[in-house]
Amino acid sequence: MIDQAKIEKAVLSIINAIGEDPKREGLVGTPRRIAEMYSELFAGLDLDPREELTVGFEEGHREMVILRDIPFYSMCEHHLLPFYGVVHVGYIPSGPVVGASKLARVVEILSRRPQIQERLTTQIAETILEAIKPEGVAVVIQAEHMCMTIRGVKKPGSNVITSAMRGLFRSRAATRAEFLSLVQGK
Repeated sequence: MIDQAKIEKAVLSIINAIGEDPKREGLVGTPRRIAEMYSELFAGLDLDPREELTVGFEEGHREMVILRDIPFYSMCEHHLLPFYGVVHVGYIPSGPVVGASKLARVVEILSRRPQIQERLTTQIAETILEAIKPEGVAVVIQAEHMCMTIRGVKKPGSNVITSAMRGLFRSRAATRAEFLSLVQGK
């Protein structure tokens, strides 16, 4: 559970530490606003993404299912700055198929935690693998990191791409190639 009072106190301390006046009109409500924002940005900490995948539909479909271009926003745990982009998820059912919105909810829950992109990619793949036990899972994330854009190396527009391949996507080059071709829109 997120402790908003502690966040407000910490933000007040930061405002003082940078030499600003926390009683200045524009800053008076900032500690409260940031505490509310963090409650929203880190809402995934209290949720189990596997619960989103408990309902499926037996359609007899045993071919690739892809949900492409799922937008996401997360917070880099190293600098508490956002990283954002798109996630592509594919799986090959071995039983029931799940609703597309459920895959998007898994992405949402896992991205709403302090994260690094590599872990997020793995967690999405592992969650789907554990929950629905498909023949294979593939996840590709493309994201821009504000910690590289507004500080440090300052390279706006650069993207980090990560992937996680499980089951048939890892063992069969043709399956992996088909997925990558479809998510690239070629």
